[in-house]
Amino acid sequence: MSRERPRRGVLPPAQENIEKLQKVVNDGNYYGAQQMYKSVTARYILAKRYSEALDILQSGACIQLEHGQVTCGAELAVLFVETLVKGKFPYNENTLDRVRKIYEKFPRIPLPQHLELGDDDDSMEKFSEAFGAAKTRVEGCSAFLKSAIKWSAECGACRNGSPELHDMLAEYIYSESPEVDMTRVSSYFVRGKQPRKFASTLVNFIGKCYPGEDDLAIARAILLYLSLGNLRDANCLLDEVKKQVKANKQLEFPSSDLIQFVSYLLQTLQRDALPLFNMLRKTYKSSIDREPVLNELLEGIAEKFYGVRRRNPLQGIFGDFFSMMGGDGM
Repeated sequence: MSRERPRRGVLPPAQENIEKLQKVVNDGNYYGAQQMYKSVTARYILAKRYSEALDILQSGACIQLEHGQVTCGAELAVLFVETLVKGKFPYNENTLDRVRKIYEKFPRIPLPQHLELGDDDDSMEKFSEAFGAAKTRVEGCSAFLKSAIKWSAECGACRNGSPELHDMLAEYIYSESPEVDMTRVSSYFVRGKQPRKFASTLVNFIGKCYPGEDDLAIARAILLYLSLGNLRDANCLLDEVKKQVKANKQLEFPSSDLIQFVSYLLQTLQRDALPLFNMLRKTYKSSIDREPVLNELLEGIAEKFYGVRRRNPLQGIFGDFFSMMGGDGM
């Protein structure tokens, strides 16, 4: 007697589709598989079988990324987060672990560090391809993690979103970006909970940045922490950077008026000393003015620690910098 076929419209267990679609990917039909992943999971979502849709999307994102199909994998990863939202899944260790497993599949490919300029068109073409691929990786992973941060903020994590997700995004942007933007990297690290890892990233940056960028990077990071009212991690960061630089015989900790300013500022903020805070800003004005965003951050610090309202809260260079989580354009 033949096995009874499932009625038309009845969805099979998710594992059947997972196995079938994995075979399509393994056969090299990445685009075809992608369309199937989207159409199949749409039917599970329509039937409100969200858990099974998540299983299929997680499997699809991971296997596409394993095959180096970053655009396809990132698209499925974003759909995974959208399904968490539709299914009203709470942020907890289980859902965080599922997001992390997808994140860990995003490729990490070192960009060529040295390129001999000349008439070697082949080398230039290879470098250009590597540069473009790196940008694709960062954009894909960023889209996925930023959507996950937004979901986590709405579904049980702290108001600013999961610190773990912020740390993941900071690490990936720094390690994979062909042109590192330390302001962008720092903006995520200060929302995380690993100031020592942040310090290691800053020390790595100090070892390869242009002269004059090292003290700015350190000062900006400290002021970003302080603008969130996080004096503890600001102090931890400075101490850890000094410690790691000292252990590295090839580096020197930057000595500048700007570094002196943030060192004094950290001491000042431990006491109720608004006049001293204002005096420091005036004394070190020329150093602070090296980067307009530093003044904007100091406005936020004055408000956070001393209750001084911003003079132009809607017009600063930074504006409401940390509201970027919903779409910062980064």
